[in-house]
Amino acid sequence: MKKISIFTVAGMLLVGSANAGFQSDAPMPKNNMGGFVGGSETIVTVKQVKEMRDDVPVVVQGNIVQRMGDEKYLFEDKTGSITVEIDDEDWRGQTVTPSDTVKLYGEVDAGLFKTEIDVDYVEKM
Repeated sequence: MKKISIFTVAGMLLVGSANAGFQSDAPMPKNNMGGFVGGSETIVTVKQVKEMRDDVPVVVQGNIVQRMGDEKYLFEDKTGSITVEIDDEDWRGQTVTPSDTVKLYGEVDAGLFKTEIDVDYVEKM
């Protein structure tokens, strides 16, 4: 059920749906998938991630080789390994094995003693 909001401004009654989404007059991309098209992404290594500050967006490419606990996995590339946190919805229905190459999109989670990657999206290659 939608919530209806009623506001008055200078004697005018405005009624709108609180659940309405943002709409734009901009044309949709031709692929109908949405998002930015063009440019190139920069893939960083595990070694580089371990030297970055907290909350920096990153893309890494390699393999998820082991489950380490609830939503925690061991990710490896040619430069080393790092713990990554992948929420259930971030798999987006994909099944991944240790032999599958993946790109992980996320942010650096730099703590006092350990750096991890908080993953937003898994892309199976």
